[in-house]
Amino acid sequence: MPPMQRIAFVLTLALLVGCAPRASIVIVPDAASGGAIESVFVASNRVYDGSRFTSDRLEGLGFTRFDVAIPPNREVGEVNWPRGEVDLEADFVVSQAGSFADAAAFRRGLRAAVAAQPENEREVMVFVHGFNNTFADGLFRTAQIRNDFEIPGVALHYAWPSLSSPFGYAYDRDSALFARDGLEQFLREIAAAGSHDIVIVAHSVGSELVMEALRQLRIGGADHVLNRISGVVLMSPDIDVQVFRSQAMRILPLPEPFFIFTSQRDRALRLSARISGQPARLGNIGTIDDVAEFNVTLVDVSEFRGGDRDALNHNTVVTSPAMIRLLSRVDSINSAFEGQENSPIGLLPGTILTLQNATQVILTPNL
Repeated sequence: MPPMQRIAFVLTLALLVGCAPRASIVIVPDAASGGAIESVFVASNRVYDGSRFTSDRLEGLGFTRFDVAIPPNREVGEVNWPRGEVDLEADFVVSQAGSFADAAAFRRGLRAAVAAQPENEREVMVFVHGFNNTFADGLFRTAQIRNDFEIPGVALHYAWPSLSSPFGYAYDRDSALFARDGLEQFLREIAAAGSHDIVIVAHSVGSELVMEALRQLRIGGADHVLNRISGVVLMSPDIDVQVFRSQAMRILPLPEPFFIFTSQRDRALRLSARISGQPARLGNIGTIDDVAEFNVTLVDVSEFRGGDRDALNHNTVVTSPAMIRLLSRVDSINSAFEGQENSPIGLLPGTILTLQNATQVILTPNL
């Protein structure tokens, strides 16, 4: 990228997101007596400095569990956190937190949590955050997704070491590569805990991390793990299209269902495409031509805008109240979050196109 173009990129990104306050964890035990509590199991290769999870990279994984209190007074898709005095009516806080001594202790804890669910709701959802996330950002987003979409089963989060800065794009892309082995191990541990229906939901740069981990599992002959993955959802994936094709070819067969959410409004991906010298990233391609041979469903959400704090329209799927209400009503998409195969696509409101093995759904908000 030429120097002036790079400067424009940095300034634009700073203007759009540079002044946004960041989420942090506040523990309020009394919050457990209020609204809904979402328990989230976490694996992370962020360094813990005794008071918080930093952006430094940790060799190996640490395992924790957090009970996140969902405030009653908020719009769906909204995640608020304390900016001073805690407001339990509006702020996401943690009511309880604990760590596991090792992977074996984590497996025992997860196995017990899954067994405590009704027999028909023993899925697990693994959320992998994207670029520019603090530990709390990813944790609260995991809890919000599970709560707003009413996803059954147990929620898990993979917290990789993002720099948590709009200026840390290069660091984050390197961290995503660094974190591949950790995510592969996390998925192996989840399977070893007896989880048979694993749904992976990833955002932005986290989508490339997921594809790399799935590729490694296939190369490593871990079909017993891949066979337990009952759905993949990539939201605004910040992946070069040719890189995705290469990854997908090595993973084949892809887990099913396999959803890719795209948007022409995604300003973050436009910037990413410019800095990489490409016309588009996977998350803002306009057609299914480049992925037609794969059994995937592209869901185009260009007609929707992100929530109030999503100025880039980079997180529309989980921040737009209209989008969440629509997807929560549609079995075809909800099934992906819940790990159900072969659900009917025809109920989705919008235009449906097919080419070879791929399907594209262009959602329309007023249908």
